[in-house]
Amino acid sequence: MPGGMSIGLDALRQQVGGIRQPSSWIEISQGMIDAFAEATFDRQFIHVDPARAAETPFGGTVAHGFLTLSLLSRMANETLPQLRGRLMAINYGFERVRFVEPVRPGDAVRALFKLLDVSERAPGQWMLRHIVTVEIKDKDRPALTAEWLTLSLMANPDTEERKIA
Repeated sequence: MPGGMSIGLDALRQQVGGIRQPSSWIEISQGMIDAFAEATFDRQFIHVDPARAAETPFGGTVAHGFLTLSLLSRMANETLPQLRGRLMAINYGFERVRFVEPVRPGDAVRALFKLLDVSERAPGQWMLRHIVTVEIKDKDRPALTAEWLTLSLMANPDTEERKIA
């Protein structure tokens, strides 16, 4: 089920353990890396100075790990279904993030999402836990792996959707 599609809470809970179709590929350009460096004030040479970065073991510039991590929002919106009756989803944070392989300009990345758990945190608040793997096209090792938590706030916590448990 592609992102943007609506799914009920009961159907979502039945998908625990399942892996979604991957997101589309996103090509990482030096321009993206430079813009991220400016936005975050992280202008370390390994990201923005191709000549100097060429002298490192990386052999050239690499994307910020946080740039790759920040693309999860786009990939999730494209891939994950919308929970029916949800007022909003909140990025709750990460239990674990590992930057496994550097992403270089010209690399393309995409995400795979595996739903680990759906649990009621409070009336009308549902915590979703995903394992996320960001792959690099034509590479064996992923760019990153993470355990991502999001909190779905239901528009009406007293609906039947809330009472499923």
